[in-house]
Amino acid sequence: MRFPRRRRDPVEVNLTPLIDVVFLLLIFFMVSTTFETRQALELTLPESVSGVAAEPSPVTLVVTAEGVYRLAGRELAPESLGAALAAEAEQAREHGLVVEADAQARHADVVRALDQAGQQGIQRVRIATTESSSSDSFPRPAETP
Repeated sequence: MRFPRRRRDPVEVNLTPLIDVVFLLLIFFMVSTTFETRQALELTLPESVSGVAAEPSPVTLVVTAEGVYRLAGRELAPESLGAALAAEAEQAREHGLVVEADAQARHADVVRALDQAGQQGIQRVRIATTESSSSDSFPRPAETP
């Protein structure tokens, strides 16, 4: 005797509710997450009038007015600055790096030095200044009668 076989409907998985749940979770995490923008180097430049003397650091980078760098008593070309900082990076990460830039040094040369320090993971960077001789650091315009 032959029994008739029941026809089974093909099994389908409805993905619409799953996609809805995933989108709701995505929206929830996007709304509840706080985004924090961080700079590579967080520097607070000291005022030369009220600057406080800091402890000396064993790693000091000098930027001359001509754009020449000096590190550990050696003169460096801009191309070799990264390699020289890499050699001193461990000590600079521990004790910090002091950048002594000449008053006539180009801004681009100082930024290049700070960028190379950031690439080496040096986060404690101080910019050396000298104490101002007068309490007025900026000249005031003359008053007109």
